[in-house]
Amino acid sequence: MKISTKGRYALRMMIDLALHDAGGFIPLKDISERQDITAKYLEQIITSLSKAGLVKSSRGNNGGYRLSRAPENITAGEILRITEGSLAPVACLDDEVNQCPRSETCLTLPFWKGLQNIIDAYVDGATLYDFIKNTPAADTGNFCI
Repeated sequence: MKISTKGRYALRMMIDLALHDAGGFIPLKDISERQDITAKYLEQIITSLSKAGLVKSSRGNNGGYRLSRAPENITAGEILRITEGSLAPVACLDDEVNQCPRSETCLTLPFWKGLQNIIDAYVDGATLYDFIKNTPAADTGNFCI
């Protein structure tokens, strides 16, 4: 499994929204400048996150974006699945019901399921709050993931 730029940038954007939440909406250009990601690319990513209900948007002079829920209620797994799709290590685990004709006799399937469980536990166990909880309020510089 390899997380694309879209997934990495989505996570950075959401962490930025959590870190700079003062109750109002944050302009995309501000996130773009802080994260050194083009606003055009962030627009593509924020659309998916907005449709999924992770962010709220507002147009106009004081418009921008903000989280729809508290940072401790949004996981890295949610964000990555929205931007990346399935995080399954093998294609046969992409669907809820395994469609592989060999699934009943596959000797490697338990291994892949175990790996999937570890991946899910890890990404779903990390919230936006976990990323920002030890960040000093005055430190608003860039960060990498």
